[in-house]
Amino acid sequence: MTKIKINNNFFVITGGPGVGKTTVLKELENRNYKVIPEIARELIREQNQNNGNALPWKNKELYKDLMFERSVKSFEQTGRTENKEKPVFFDRGFLDAVCYAKLIGSEISEQMESYAKKWRYHKNVFIFPPWRDIYEKDNERKQDWNEAVLTFEKMTETYKNYGYAIIEIPKMPVNERVEFILGLIEQTTPAE
Repeated sequence: MTKIKINNNFFVITGGPGVGKTTVLKELENRNYKVIPEIARELIREQNQNNGNALPWKNKELYKDLMFERSVKSFEQTGRTENKEKPVFFDRGFLDAVCYAKLIGSEISEQMESYAKKWRYHKNVFIFPPWRDIYEKDNERKQDWNEAVLTFEKMTETYKNYGYAIIEIPKMPVNERVEFILGLIEQTTPAE
């Protein structure tokens, strides 16, 4: 893989756990935008149902590898099937798996590094900050508050290190968060 692949209509929505990303993404979907679901949550759900080991509390390395592999596959498939003009929102990107590797002290493989540098989302990444008032644990989200804050900090650092501009989403009602995101996309989209 040598060619740089930039998808300016691919927007990452990321952040630590329990920050309201999924709620905002559901609202974007309700407004007829294409949303690519979070790979990590799907993987955890699947592994729980099948009594698998690729879980952050069982086998972090296997979890990281599968999360990265599936995230790249999702990016690739979306690139083949989606209109290049319309925004597509990713509930986390494959760089989230790179961040997770850093969080657990795992090696970042050459393959991960290569994809991170050469397969690009839109330069603006929307990141949701920790918000204690809405944070809750569930069957797939077991991190405590301190881990949630650390994840946000590492996520910000990871995306910046790969040349993305971080846009922090203000803590406000869902519709206002959606309007904020769509307004910024409209500002960065060249007029026809």
